[in-house]
Amino acid sequence: MTDLPTRLLGRTGVRVTTLGFGAMELRGAPRGPELSDQEAERILNDVLDAGINFIDTSIDYGRSEERIGRFLSHRRHEYFLASKCGCVVGGAQGEHVHTAQNIRHGVENSLRLLKTDHLDLVQFHRSLTRQELEQDGALEEALKLKSEGKVRFLGVSGTLPNLVEQIELGVFDAFQIPYSALQREHEEVIGKAAQAGAGTIIRGGVARGAPTDWQRTNYMLPGTTMQDRWERARLDELLDGLSRIEFTLRFTLSHPGLSTTIVGTRNPKHLRDNLEFARKGPLPREVVAEAKRRLSQAGSTPEAVPASGVRAAGAAQATAQA
Repeated sequence: MTDLPTRLLGRTGVRVTTLGFGAMELRGAPRGPELSDQEAERILNDVLDAGINFIDTSIDYGRSEERIGRFLSHRRHEYFLASKCGCVVGGAQGEHVHTAQNIRHGVENSLRLLKTDHLDLVQFHRSLTRQELEQDGALEEALKLKSEGKVRFLGVSGTLPNLVEQIELGVFDAFQIPYSALQREHEEVIGKAAQAGAGTIIRGGVARGAPTDWQRTNYMLPGTTMQDRWERARLDELLDGLSRIEFTLRFTLSHPGLSTTIVGTRNPKHLRDNLEFARKGPLPREVVAEAKRRLSQAGSTPEAVPASGVRAAGAAQATAQA
């Protein structure tokens, strides 16, 4: 048993720790910083020893799948394993081909590297339209892999505007969605996905990891930076002794539609810190409300989703907590 809070991953019925592990940091050079096998083995086993039971990886993440298979396959029963499809095995990072052949080849290669006979969750690594999912047999092939038992559940790493259509398709069990205090665009649609019975996996929940990285711009923050938003919202006034990272992670955990948030690190101390923060759970409601008020004034606001845009398919299971 773990002392980490858990929630249901939607209709899958699986309870996952609210803090998951994003394994992109295991990719190694040249796609990322140097990381020895010994360091990878240590951090992966530290993750499981701490009670985290959700690991997210991808074909795109260099040596990540290989290292998980090499160092954790003997502990396969301890974690829910999520990977991606649509990526090209051996291709350039970000290269995707959504044909039936490539979907099957990618999943079967992942099974080999991860040294397992099934993936708990396979997610399309791009937020595709229904036409793109169907035109070359990609979705049909993913469903075949599910019927064969090689995949238990299907998902999408999704973003607006296509996320609404993906939820409405009714075939995806989970959605990986970007969200943090500083990037609230998907705040409303996360709730819609949960209301439809899907699990929600939040990425970017600590705003790219560290305040020292906030000076960078990215595609979701045109013309501004995370630091700009933080300072305009005067969030330091709400910390009350918390670090910025703890505040940001616990703000993310405060979303009632969240199942888990994946946070990646190569640093054992950072892992220990994240575990400590996650154990404390969501921020107080009044702090979240005030933070949202200030953030909205600073430009961090949810995108509206029409009430008819997503049909409910059951109770909001992802809000259930231990």
